[in-house]
Amino acid sequence: MAARIATAIHEHRLLPGTKLGEDRLASIFNTSRARVREVLARMARDQMVELFPQRGAFVAKPSIEQALDVFEARRLIEPGVVQRLVRCMDNAKMRRLQAHIKLEREARESGDKRATVRLSGEFHVLLAELAGNSALLRSMRELSTLTCLTISLYESAVNTCCLVDEHEAVVTAIAAGKSEEAEQIMLNHLNHIQGSLRLEADSDEADLEQILGDLL
Repeated sequence: MAARIATAIHEHRLLPGTKLGEDRLASIFNTSRARVREVLARMARDQMVELFPQRGAFVAKPSIEQALDVFEARRLIEPGVVQRLVRCMDNAKMRRLQAHIKLEREARESGDKRATVRLSGEFHVLLAELAGNSALLRSMRELSTLTCLTISLYESAVNTCCLVDEHEAVVTAIAAGKSEEAEQIMLNHLNHIQGSLRLEADSDEADLEQILGDLL
């Protein structure tokens, strides 16, 4: 159940703020409400879901401040992931990275946006997995999910990201053993993602004069 809900979130099938009703989930997965509550509580600990007393469970909806915190954390963590991976890279790990890049490119070329979004996030988790540090892997799983939710909420009308090309550039630098270059490409990549999002704080009060004045 948790895996299927997580996949739906990562593919933007379940959007931030979507209510996850216990009765409906119990019916869909043919299980008890107690089991549903257990799964939702675990997903809340992973920050995929938010629980509200008397209201129930909802797909998490990161604020702009939380989104900015996520990107700051990623800029601190992911260069270290790449650096560690350069040191421990071998042929088997490189084959896994290249296979993933191939899947990303195929999804993008076929126009499968949901698979493209999911695979883009999984790329960063895969880097942490191959780097061989369990704490980094746990952090990247959480940050990847929060990034996915952030993109779903704040993506610009025109998405300028070419993620698979940037991912491929990271892998090429890692394969060449160029740690500093790979780290810089990763930082540029994260800045590119953040820059494509609408993360400016909105005013609490709408400017009625401007909005309605334009219609007079």
